[in-house]
Amino acid sequence: MQTTNVNLPITVTVRHEQVTDALRDHAHRKIESLHLDYPRIIEAKAILDVHKNRHVAEIILYCANHITIEAHTEGKDMYAALDETIEKIARRMRKHKTRLLKKHRPHRNETIRHLDERYFNEEALDHPENADNDPVPYIVHPDQYAIRSMFKEDAIMQLELSDRPFVLYKSARRGCLSIIYRRKDGEYSAIDIKDEVL
Repeated sequence: MQTTNVNLPITVTVRHEQVTDALRDHAHRKIESLHLDYPRIIEAKAILDVHKNRHVAEIILYCANHITIEAHTEGKDMYAALDETIEKIARRMRKHKTRLLKKHRPHRNETIRHLDERYFNEEALDHPENADNDPVPYIVHPDQYAIRSMFKEDAIMQLELSDRPFVLYKSARRGCLSIIYRRKDGEYSAIDIKDEVL
């Protein structure tokens, strides 16, 4: 059992604020104190960001077996945000381990809903081009996303271990791109992305 993370490479990045030795030591102690027997942590990153009075702590763990665990929290101060983020990661890992230990799991296909492909014309748009009031543009934050080949069960596990609303992956069974996401009722839905045959 991995009761302590000895010589674990930890990178602490602070944005919009001066990093203090006390804050850096607190982040190191919290990450090193994670008692995980599965999976083994290979590398850890802590990103601490301050926007006016908002303190956001994000922690990303890179673990064995290509498992990535990430969580972020906004708190009243950076120490509280760090503590809550560590608790989130520990809860996710306990949930992950519990699922692995269950011997009789229900067949996952029973909870998957496949959606039929639909095509819409321009009348279905909320904001047609000739509208008098132009919609307010949204701010799009760029993000990097690596598409990996995996099974549906692994994609569901990856979805539970991250804060992302969906997982885009290449199906190891069917060879096509698939998206899996959590529905409002708590179940999962999967969408296969297939090339259109002309």
